[in-house]
This record gives sequence, structure tokens and C-alpha cells, in this order.
Amino acid sequence: MPSIPVARPRRYLLCEPRHFDVRYTINPWMADGVEVDRERALAQWRVLVDTYGRLGHAVETVDPVVDLPDMVFAANGAVVMGGRVLGSRFHAPQRQPEAAAFQAWFKDAGFDVHEPESTCEGEGDLVPVGRFLLAGTGFRTVPTAHQEAQEFLGVPTISLRLVDPYFYHLDTALFALDDENVAYYPDAFSPGSREVLRGLYPDAIIATREDALAFGLNSVSDGRHVIVAPRATGLIAQLSGRGYVPVPVDLSELHKAGGGAKCCTQEVRTA
Repeated sequence: MPSIPVARPRRYLLCEPRHFDVRYTINPWMADGVEVDRERALAQWRVLVDTYGRLGHAVETVDPVVDLPDMVFAANGAVVMGGRVLGSRFHAPQRQPEAAAFQAWFKDAGFDVHEPESTCEGEGDLVPVGRFLLAGTGFRTVPTAHQEAQEFLGVPTISLRLVDPYFYHLDTALFALDDENVAYYPDAFSPGSREVLRGLYPDAIIATREDALAFGLNSVSDGRHVIVAPRATGLIAQLSGRGYVPVPVDLSELHKAGGGAKCCTQEVRTA
């Protein structure tokens, strides 16, 4: 009989979308001239924060910076494992100043921060799953950053190539259900990467393209509860069937810039 998924309290870092906007185009979701309802974005983000609190997780925030409209996507600011912080070096010039803001927060919180030499976009492309670090490349983070991550974090790092520009970060195509399993959309990956994922996670939840495009895989799991986009109905049904508890949170205003729940959520792993 399958075991019941178990939740574990988490520590999350988020950034209020006080200056959120779509001012440039750096992924297929960003459209020229799109209108952003910032008050709606703020309201949706506050529901996300309240949901984490209701589930027993600790939430901290980094102050947003004027003229950095994508800073709400805090997951891209670093990856933290065992209290070690690997900072970011953003690909797009428009986002590059975010790296210093996130590094300053971690330093003020007492962490030592390693600044990568190569382009590396934090948990956007570096997804811890138990004893492994799954590492995406193809659009943003480069393979040499995977090597840097392994050397600095001391965790076996597995490179996965993304091939569909709609899934430009690994966290748009895959998320960790717990320390043993993942959910992912196979066609976001190269043939070899799909084989790697099949071998590592034979019992993975396989998402449809429809659910992936609804930001269903940009989800956050605490091991039992899964913060998930409401429109990813097929994925929600699969999660329920496996014993997880889907918690739909609407972040559709932030989807206009190509991000969802996971993009907004940096996990601070100190153990």
C-alpha cells in the first residue's frame, strides 16, 4: 500500500510585487504592450504568503527594488542547500541588478554567499530533489554553472537540457514532489534528458502540455501539500490520486511575465 505523503515545515523567501510590470520581453510569455494590474498581482501574492503561513511554513521577505519589475520571482535569486548559498548571475541585462539585492539579504541574514562565475539563475534552473540537484540548461543557466554548483554545494548534480522556449527555466517544466519523486512534462526536455528522468524517477507524475502551459509545474510542494495553478486540472487530479493535497492558488497576473508559485518562492534550506 502506498505511503501517505508527509509535510515538512519549510522556510521561504519571497519578494512583494510592489514594482511588478512587463516592460521588456525576455521569454515567450512576455508580450509587448501587455497591461499589468499591479493591485491584482499584489492581492494574489498575498494569498500565496497567507497560504504558506496557514500550512505552517515560515515566510520572510526581501525588499523590492524600484525598476526591477521581475524581482518578485525570488526563486531566481539563489539556491540554498545545507545553509550554503549559491547566488545568481542573470542572463538578461534587465535582471542582472537583482543578484546584488538577493545576495545582500542573505549576507544580512548571516549566510556566506558564493557568487557564480557563469550564468546561473538560482532555483529557476537548480532544483534540489533529495540527494540530487537537478540542473537545467538550454536557455538561461549554462552547463559550467552546473559544475560550479556541484563543487560549491557538494551535491551530485544532474544536467538536463530544456528544448522548448515556453519552458525556459527548469522550474517551469519540473518540480520536486518530495525527496524521492518529481512531476514533469517530458517534451520540455531533450531525448537524452527524458531518458535520465525516466531512469531516476520511474514513478514520476507526468504532466500534459496543457497543464504545463497553465504553470502547473511551477508548483511548490512541502512533501504533502502542493501549491498549484488552478487551471492545471489534470495535474491536480493526478496529485490527489497519489495522496498529495493540491492547494490551488491563482497567480495569473504574474503569469504575464512567465512566472507562478515556484518562481515567487525561494526555499532557504539550512539543514
